[in-house]
Amino acid sequence: MDALKAISSWSGGKDSCLACYKAMQQGYDVKLLLNFVSRESKRGCFHGIESRLLKFQADLVGVPLVQREVSPDMQKYEAEFKTAVTELRGSDIGSMVFGDIYLLEHESWIERVCGDLKINPIEPLWNNTPENIIAEFLKAGFKAIIVSCKADIMGKEFLGCYIDQGLVEELRKRGICPCGEKGEFHTLVVDGPIFSRPIKILKAEPIIKESFWKHWFLDIKEYA
Repeated sequence: MDALKAISSWSGGKDSCLACYKAMQQGYDVKLLLNFVSRESKRGCFHGIESRLLKFQADLVGVPLVQREVSPDMQKYEAEFKTAVTELRGSDIGSMVFGDIYLLEHESWIERVCGDLKINPIEPLWNNTPENIIAEFLKAGFKAIIVSCKADIMGKEFLGCYIDQGLVEELRKRGICPCGEKGEFHTLVVDGPIFSRPIKILKAEPIIKESFWKHWFLDIKEYA
């Protein structure tokens, strides 16, 4: 099994994208991107990005995307996650890349599950500060927009906003993690050094949905 051949966990957002990019720079051969979509909505879990848009994004990155449907139940999700990774890794992929930053419960889950799967977890962003991660993301030439946010702390005016230093300062004033590590908001990467060209958002509108919390989502209807 080759430890340098990897699967990269992929949400379409800035953290998973930067983690994948950094892993590539460190010499990992990312063979595929693994994305999980809600069985109910057929959209990316948490981010709410349409599955077709995620495939379009991956085509521009140039790495094959595999999507698997999962349930909201955590125990079922873990079993579905393990099944997907086991089936996709084959006999030669020895590592998997994740974009976690500082939440210990996330790291503990990844370490435990990857231990069960006997696959090496790669966490290129771990223990870095959110400010440094955003600075590195922007310096590399990536561009991302906000596509969802918790309605109780961020209004719909944030939807479609580009991640930049001005936005970081505004989020800090509101006491919000600049990376949205606790799920305050989620992003879609639309351009960067691993993209063959930018994604153009042609038509989108804000919608609000309620599950555990009320969330604003940017419903992207047309893109090119």
